[in-house]
Amino acid sequence: MLTYILLIFIGLSSCSKYAYKLSSKHAPYDAIIVPGVPFDGNEWNDVMKMRVYWSYLLYQRGITKNIIYSGAAVYSPYYEAVIMKLYAEKLGIPESRIFTDTLAEHSTENLWYSYKLAKEEGFKKIALATDPFQNFMMRKFKLDNDLNIRVLPIIFKEVDTFMNLKSPVIDPSPAFKKNFISIEKRESKLKQFMGTLGLNIE
Repeated sequence: MLTYILLIFIGLSSCSKYAYKLSSKHAPYDAIIVPGVPFDGNEWNDVMKMRVYWSYLLYQRGITKNIIYSGAAVYSPYYEAVIMKLYAEKLGIPESRIFTDTLAEHSTENLWYSYKLAKEEGFKKIALATDPFQNFMMRKFKLDNDLNIRVLPIIFKEVDTFMNLKSPVIDPSPAFKKNFISIEKRESKLKQFMGTLGLNIE
């Protein structure tokens, strides 16, 4: 089982490098979409850190002009998109270049609502910037809904140097949602599964 998982990981990593190389040739993008991760109120976890630093690298390299962070308050009372924005600003990304979607509660919704936001802002060239596994999982939804979005999957070696850096200190209060109720109490397991498939999108 472990060998099987390792082979999948190696395969995804190899495909990611190829996909990144291919998509980066079309840079600069008007915006990249970065899906959110739950925040516990103390410090970002490694997955959020990896995604924010990847978006930072893409911005610094001129591969994207703007960044859309996506994520509602789903499992904790903090809007994931806003938390990521606060960290990104600490890294030096201008506030004027950051947009937030606070509606998405599932990966498919990250893609859907951020794409709609991008179009409303007049962005034409859009890419999804996330880890290889999530990118792979959203591929079918993207194709089924004819979303014109390229992919800039995370290259792990590129963000390794950032992962052990001291985390920026943020004030999470602007991201706090009053009267928060976890999705686990608001929705049944079936409803959550339908959301994962993108079937809750109106």
